[in-house]
Amino acid sequence: MRGNSSTIRTNTAVTTVAALLAGALVLTACSSGDGKKGSGDTSGGATASGSGLTLPRLNGASLEVAAVWTGTEQKNFKKVLAEFEKRTGAKVTFVPAQDPIINFLGSKIAGGQPPDVALLPQPGAIKQAVDKKWAKPLGADALKELQKNYSPGWQDIGKVDGKQYGVYYKAANKSLIWYNAKAFENAGAKEPKTWQELLTTAQAVYDSGVTPFSVGGADGWTLTDWFENVYLSQAGPEKYDQLAQHKIKWTDPSVKQALTTLAQIWGKKDYVAGGADGALQTEFPNSVTQTFTGGDQPKAAMVYEGDFVQVNIGDTKAKVGTDAKVFPFPAVGSSAPVVSGGDAAVILKDSKAAQALATFLASPDAATIQAKLGGYLSPNKNVPDSAYPNPVQQKIAKALIASGDDFRFDMSDQAPQAFGGTPGKGEWKDLQDFLKNPKDVAGAQAKLEKDAAAAYGNGS
Repeated sequence: MRGNSSTIRTNTAVTTVAALLAGALVLTACSSGDGKKGSGDTSGGATASGSGLTLPRLNGASLEVAAVWTGTEQKNFKKVLAEFEKRTGAKVTFVPAQDPIINFLGSKIAGGQPPDVALLPQPGAIKQAVDKKWAKPLGADALKELQKNYSPGWQDIGKVDGKQYGVYYKAANKSLIWYNAKAFENAGAKEPKTWQELLTTAQAVYDSGVTPFSVGGADGWTLTDWFENVYLSQAGPEKYDQLAQHKIKWTDPSVKQALTTLAQIWGKKDYVAGGADGALQTEFPNSVTQTFTGGDQPKAAMVYEGDFVQVNIGDTKAKVGTDAKVFPFPAVGSSAPVVSGGDAAVILKDSKAAQALATFLASPDAATIQAKLGGYLSPNKNVPDSAYPNPVQQKIAKALIASGDDFRFDMSDQAPQAFGGTPGKGEWKDLQDFLKNPKDVAGAQAKLEKDAAAAYGNGS
């Protein structure tokens, strides 16, 4: 949901997360569960070793689960669903959804065929599902599992009007920049800690004959993530919260400052692979793979995005931690940003089977299965660090859990979907236009404000 419950109001995680990702801190691994029964405590249940989770037998039950995930991410999630089938006897069908998922669900519901459970990628979408009376509250078993395994902040962003509707099964650390280690080595470039150092690093890479950045501009959401990191670090958490709720306008001077800063990279044609036109034709997966292919001459040396980039690196020959390395998004202001995102399981057709699946997805059992497969991050504090397949992913997971409730949730995901979550419209389109013409800061602000005012009901 939007509002204060989606934006935790402390900022001490910034230095903690940055230090963890830089390898400066060593934390003990999280425990794998406390042995209590979680949910669905019925006879004939199947219990996971060590977790204490008992699920009901659901022989004959069938469920449909909808999500926008594709490729490897979808394949890995299906393995989690297969484990649920094995433990309960239920049959689960994955339904591929399209963005924006609220529109997809609306058409399914209008046709009388809603999925039982949907994975919603925005708190704004959860609120819309509740407002439309599609979403069903979590039952006692799912609540018990959620409360055992999640910090209050991760519980709160799945609530609407104080009632729990969402289980944040998947999280994302969206404050990372991945780089081609060989390209950095050839350029004599170092991992930057500040924005100015990032510009210096970019120049060193450019001077070595490699384009500094790959930008997946065909997908507008990547551009919103760029903006959010710059804005959070530069304007600060209070302004971030105000803009997220449209309590200040997009014509505010703080937005001008952030866009002007972004233009220092977006506005330099030779700093972006393919220039603006090329970036706007590059989809997110390709923005990653072109950074880690081509030997000593990749199309770019760096690509910004979250921990899930690892899934796409896996489509190349590059090895995470050796060929593909990562550093925290540099500090633009006084401290580095910590922006998080995630996908929440929401029940649309209430049943014993749907509640059992929500309970399973709230458990460390489910998350551990997908964690082992890579390219996935869980906000579940009882998933052991050892479940993640490499030291880089383990550091990112530690950082997320260590931050507790000290993060800011993705701003565009908090917005009404018409503004923050629809291809070709609202913030996605406005920032694509800005990428094409980074000199027109005032024009971009005016477009953003016009679209935000319409989506929020002019609630500034």
